[in-house]
Amino acid sequence: MSKDKKNEGKEILEELKELSEWQKRNQEYLKKKAEEEAALAEEKEKERQARMGEESEKSEDKQDQESETDREDEESAKEESEEKVASSEGDKEEEEKEESGSKEDEEQDKKLAKKATKEKPAKAKIPGLHILRALTILFPSLLLLIVSAYLLSPYATMKDIRVEGTVQTTADDIRQASGIQDTDYTINLLLDKAKYEERIKSNYWVESAQLVYQFPTKFTIKIKEYDIVAYYVSGESHYPILSSGQLETSAVSLVSLPETYLSVLFNDSEQIKTFTSELAQISPELKADIQKVELAPSKVTSDLIRLTMNDSDEVLVPLSEMSKKLPYYSKIKPQLSEPSVVDMEAGIYSYTVADKLIMEAEEKAKKEAEEAEKKQEEERKRLEEQKKQEEQSNRNQTTQRSPRR
Repeated sequence: MSKDKKNEGKEILEELKELSEWQKRNQEYLKKKAEEEAALAEEKEKERQARMGEESEKSEDKQDQESETDREDEESAKEESEEKVASSEGDKEEEEKEESGSKEDEEQDKKLAKKATKEKPAKAKIPGLHILRALTILFPSLLLLIVSAYLLSPYATMKDIRVEGTVQTTADDIRQASGIQDTDYTINLLLDKAKYEERIKSNYWVESAQLVYQFPTKFTIKIKEYDIVAYYVSGESHYPILSSGQLETSAVSLVSLPETYLSVLFNDSEQIKTFTSELAQISPELKADIQKVELAPSKVTSDLIRLTMNDSDEVLVPLSEMSKKLPYYSKIKPQLSEPSVVDMEAGIYSYTVADKLIMEAEEKAKKEAEEAEKKQEEERKRLEEQKKQEEQSNRNQTTQRSPRR
């Protein structure tokens, strides 16, 4: 019986190897309990055998009684062992149930643990409205902080200003016209570019100006100057006339004059502006043929001008109609065999320079004759007036003498 229990204990130990920690501890507890019961049963068996040895010398009557008691003890021992086996079997069933339940629990726990590792706890989402509100406060504050730090730093007024496109002017003239100061903030130049560009154009040489920024502190002023379209000639002095109609007040040196240029012999500001405006509408080829422009007003046309061309032709045309009538000269020119005058004052007709000289001579002679006749008339009137005065004086003298007599 003890051997069977030992074998059962071995089987239980083998099973314990495959069981969990909790199940192992439970099996160990049951094993210890079974060993204690087996040891108790062996002690009782030993006591019984000892009693049987001691009582073997007693009477047979007692043997019967002892045999009965032995039977009873054996039966009770059997019953106890059966009960123990039954209890151990019940315990095994309960353990198996517990093992199966614990295995299911462990598998479920493992599944839950895997899910817990795979599914990270969802972070609490912040509503978009709150984020937007926070950004509307944080962004302006951060921007204000950056701007304040920049304005307090030396970089706020650091500027490298360069000028491009100057021919008749200088870089210093352009900088002075811009009004940019060393203490001006760089950001002001960026925000008020148009204002500084307008200031630069206050220089009458500047047609257009552009202020270009290059990071971090470089500014380039790109300008385009007005062209010189003619020179006002007064004696030996030459004054540039710009395409804007502006007459330069400072004469240029003769050395700086181009090889060919258009000379203008009048300096009225309004007439010069009209002339440059009309000249801008004429083709460059026709413009290059003009050598000299002078006023030649007539009784009919007060703004009549005379254009002397490079081929010695002359064109008479009203200043206000120059861009409209002068292009016809290009069509008439091939028909002119010698230097001629093209009169566009009223209609268009031409005559040679020789005819012009004859006409001028005749006109001059006529004027001289008229002037001589006028002088003669004045002399005649003077003599008549003198004669009248003398006659009056004689009468007065005669009148004074008669009372004395």
